[in-house]
Amino acid sequence: MTEYKILVLDIDGTLTKKDKTISEHTRKTLILAQEKGIKIVLASGRPVYGIAPLADELQMDKYHGYVLAYNGGAIIDWSDKKQIYSNMLPDDVIPYLYKCAKDNNFEILSYCGKDIVTEDTSNKYVAYEAMLNKMPCRQVDNFLDEIKYEIPKCLIVGDPEPLHELEKKMALELDGKINVFRSEPFFMELVPLGIDKAKCLEKLNTMIGVRQEEMIACGDGFNDMSMVEYAGLGVAMSNAQDKVKAVADYITLSNEEDGVAHVVEKFILNKEA
Repeated sequence: MTEYKILVLDIDGTLTKKDKTISEHTRKTLILAQEKGIKIVLASGRPVYGIAPLADELQMDKYHGYVLAYNGGAIIDWSDKKQIYSNMLPDDVIPYLYKCAKDNNFEILSYCGKDIVTEDTSNKYVAYEAMLNKMPCRQVDNFLDEIKYEIPKCLIVGDPEPLHELEKKMALELDGKINVFRSEPFFMELVPLGIDKAKCLEKLNTMIGVRQEEMIACGDGFNDMSMVEYAGLGVAMSNAQDKVKAVADYITLSNEEDGVAHVVEKFILNKEA
């Protein structure tokens, strides 16, 4: 039987319930796994500060876990909070992203430390992103004047149908420069080329000396497919997209039913489910 050494968890729809909290049973089970020497990686499209409260709740600083933020744009060693890998957007593409958002009456946002930076904090989709990540919004007069530093991603937010039309246009015009995709019907992600959870995990494995077959990865969304395929044991939640289930080695219970805890108990703690 394979001895797993690393457990990779998507957050929304996987680790957390619909209310964006970790159940007490799942929390305790993950602490037990770490006590056995398992390293936990939280792999999400969220920014670092949107993942931090969950990493702290799981005591990942004590057990030397890792945070993989921005869908693979950054890796942070949670024991000392140092960034050990990053992939940033090209500076010359930011004005084009801003123009696309403004010309089509959408809002654009990015991240600066613990803040979400935007021109309209009252926008309902901006507010949802802030709630999701438990991060404050900082309103600025001009987004371009504020973004004078390297950033790992931008988010253009708006109503799903018109946003889908803009997504198709931008994907064509930015082909070969950056990646354009929607993580939610109302969220369009604008990230560097090569952003992929599996590719980022491969880099992490090389850094810490873990083999692919010693990894379990759990997810539910399209952006989790690559890591579910990559891991030695790829796990889809029962609430996962059908395409994710199709590439998984195992389908666990839903995020509302402690599906992550079920995986840990079955494959790491060797308890009968």
